[in-house]
Amino acid sequence: MQVYQQYCDAMYHVALRFVNHTAEAEDVVQDAFIKAFSKLHQFKGDVTFGAWLKRIVINKSIDYLKSKKQRLVELDEVHLKVIDTDTNDKWLVDDTTTLDQIKQAINSLPDKYKYVVMLFLVEGYDHQEISQILNITEVASRTQLSRGKVKLQDLLKHTHYGERY
Repeated sequence: MQVYQQYCDAMYHVALRFVNHTAEAEDVVQDAFIKAFSKLHQFKGDVTFGAWLKRIVINKSIDYLKSKKQRLVELDEVHLKVIDTDTNDKWLVDDTTTLDQIKQAINSLPDKYKYVVMLFLVEGYDHQEISQILNITEVASRTQLSRGKVKLQDLLKHTHYGERY
């Protein structure tokens, strides 16, 4: 019960960033805790328990979205870091871009890009972790992130073009 109380709120907010309804996020978290407790013997301690549990919550959230084919939930402004670039990456967002426009653009990405973009830019996972979560190669993760950023930037440019002219 102590473990549940310690991690419940944080895991709920992770699930809520992926699914579209509070009750559904609660269900995802409950399913994740059930899975975590039933698979506790597989926890090797190479990461913190919280990180291991968060990965289960994200996997359960993605599974839920795939099964229901629902859109990703609106993100809280504090969780969105749009620019996470290295010096060679020229992916920038116009200063006039609103948070709502960014959320809408992310939600309109194809799932294979959307999940990688969300996990990398919003949740802060690296490509190795994303490859494990989504069961894809690291190369596929990098490729999908790169293509997702291009699509996202293109969507945001079209949004601004339509508004200005």
